[in-house]
Amino acid sequence: MATQAHSLSYSGCNFLRQRLVLSTLSGRPVKIRKIRARDDNPGLRDFEASFIRLLDKVTNGSRIEINQTGTTLYYQPGLLYGGSLEHDCSVLRGIGYYLESLLCLAPFMKHPLRIVLRGVTNDQVDPSVDVLKATALPLLKQFGIDGESFELKVVRRGMPPGGGGEVFFSCPVRKILKPIQLIDPGKIKRIRGMAYSVRVSPQMANRIVDSARSILNKFLPDIYIYTDHMKGINSGKSPGFGLSLVAETTNGTFLSAELASNPQGQGAAMLPEDLGRNCARLLLEEIYRGGCVDSTNQSLALLLMTLGQQDVSKVLLGPLSPYTIEFLRHLKSFFQIMFKIETKPCGEELKGGDKVLMTCVGIGFSNLSKTLK
Repeated sequence: MATQAHSLSYSGCNFLRQRLVLSTLSGRPVKIRKIRARDDNPGLRDFEASFIRLLDKVTNGSRIEINQTGTTLYYQPGLLYGGSLEHDCSVLRGIGYYLESLLCLAPFMKHPLRIVLRGVTNDQVDPSVDVLKATALPLLKQFGIDGESFELKVVRRGMPPGGGGEVFFSCPVRKILKPIQLIDPGKIKRIRGMAYSVRVSPQMANRIVDSARSILNKFLPDIYIYTDHMKGINSGKSPGFGLSLVAETTNGTFLSAELASNPQGQGAAMLPEDLGRNCARLLLEEIYRGGCVDSTNQSLALLLMTLGQQDVSKVLLGPLSPYTIEFLRHLKSFFQIMFKIETKPCGEELKGGDKVLMTCVGIGFSNLSKTLK
């Protein structure tokens, strides 16, 4: 089937991950031209090449062709294979950059995925491993992806620019996904957080916690922020500190925010007090945006709804991020699926920003390569 499907062509380096992940799931080849063609340094960047190598590891029989300058990429996906793997991620981007795509692909492998990723665990660009663990894993569980082998843990923490972090991720395979109805986010009942510091004084983490609490305690009593100070080899190669916060609602929705300090030698030094306060404000902004899925995981929720059984799935989201809007266009190209989008202005019962109710009928995607036991 995959061979007859005509290939899709795009130009530019934007949304490269989206295109390659959807190509892998739909079996449709994709050709991407003019990747930074006018740049002083044209072609694929190191972190994108590393991402393509990772895709090659988790699939079997993929065909990848890149021209000499790296400005054109042809990708014909193979079967998702899985198994036990290791991958050294580029330190230019966080492990979250690679993990977000693995979360989309892992449930549809032939063998359960068990992978060790090395690189930067927390940076200022990509979602950190802590936030993905607190928000993306519960979201996958809503779709019926669960089990003892479903885990994500930080073995070592690594900050940019040196990296040196290590993360273990394992995920069971599923033949089909459950449709979902996530339309009532519920009220915030507790906030949990993780303040981490590596290769700096452990006192930094405590200062972050105090300043974050100074803002959040006005709203809610049930706040607990753990401090995580890794020493020696587990602390990676570069100094840094940061905070990730997650608010949980009565209906099991998780909304997250995070901040990390500037990488060593880049930008002005940041006080832990400022970082704690700013992160708390970011969390309040995310709660204001609201919805049943936070803005980091909007595209993951929409993808799993698309691949669900031929039944109606609904999810209430906050304002759609530009990344999610482009993702909806790609879903239409690869899977010919359209979402019904209804705006829900904030009325009496809905506090915060305007919400969007996304409805679709799944395409009935089933994992044919899953070995039957």
